[in-house]
Amino acid sequence: MKKSSLLAVAALTGAAAVMLAGCAGGTGGTPSESGGGDAEAGRACVILPDAASSPRWENFDAKYLQEGLEAAGFETDIQNALGDVAKYATIGDQQLAQGCGVMLLVDYQGAAEGVATKAKAEGIPVIAYDRPFAGADYYVSFDNVEVGRMEGQTVLNGLETAGVDPAEAVVVYMGGDPTDGNAAMFKEGAVEVMEAAGITAAAEPPGVWDQAKSQTNFEQALTSLNGQVDGVWVANDTNAAGVIKVLQDNNLEGVAVSGQDANVAGLQNILLGWQTATVYKPVADEAEAAVATAVALLNGETPDAGAELEDGTPYVQVTPILVGPNEVKDVIAAGDASYDDVCTPDVLAACEEFGVPAE
Repeated sequence: MKKSSLLAVAALTGAAAVMLAGCAGGTGGTPSESGGGDAEAGRACVILPDAASSPRWENFDAKYLQEGLEAAGFETDIQNALGDVAKYATIGDQQLAQGCGVMLLVDYQGAAEGVATKAKAEGIPVIAYDRPFAGADYYVSFDNVEVGRMEGQTVLNGLETAGVDPAEAVVVYMGGDPTDGNAAMFKEGAVEVMEAAGITAAAEPPGVWDQAKSQTNFEQALTSLNGQVDGVWVANDTNAAGVIKVLQDNNLEGVAVSGQDANVAGLQNILLGWQTATVYKPVADEAEAAVATAVALLNGETPDAGAELEDGTPYVQVTPILVGPNEVKDVIAAGDASYDDVCTPDVLAACEEFGVPAE
């Protein structure tokens, strides 16, 4: 893999040193003896960012993180800032007042940095989960430049299927919110692949994590291009759904469209031919790596990381997976989407065509 400008050279040695097995239910746990002599030392505090950028935070991350931490014997406090920077800060203050042995934060528009500063002042280690931010002790996420490369390759694959020369293609770039450190990595990887093939951006609206805004932004870009488009690099499935609505409204079929997250709408759009592919990021794998890192810190151990960010922050990387129509069944089999949600009546024929088995 080529060295990216965001990563220092480092050997990849695995997601984490500690692997956990088993799950536990319930909404609260008791600290294990290995977690320290008091409740604070055995308490993991988690802040999720919102519900709008992706359904994964509430549907998967919260569940997997709670199950993993409680299976290891630690109490958890997992809350969602719901897209509110002030609420994010308030949650952080409340959690710190109650005591945390470790904080695991998904950044939202820079809000995690302030919480991390307060945590570090109290000697509490901080894990940046999924999105990087300054001041974290560890960063646990997927290989996000590679995610971007897969998205860029998705656009190339779609252009090839349509018989369009990349060097002649009209391609729109629809990136993510620039306040999210991952957005820059996604774009870096995508641009690396696309521009190596001769693609240049025909239009590039402001990046957002918002389906409605992406729809409006793409509609305006399409108008500026006189309705001509061959491909759209889109940073995630939620934004891709907005782009696809515009393509459908304008009867534009066969356009190469990328995405990531393998959410239900994205999987349906892939099966129906509106989206070329998505980058599947198994949340269970990322959560497991984060739990392993948190447990090591709660136990006073040094987590293992195989890479680092440019600023030297240890980076625990998880491997993403490219999913086209033939791989949708694998996402469902893994439990990150359900057959009933994906294979609705208007998608059922496509599910049968691509071998998605009924549960």
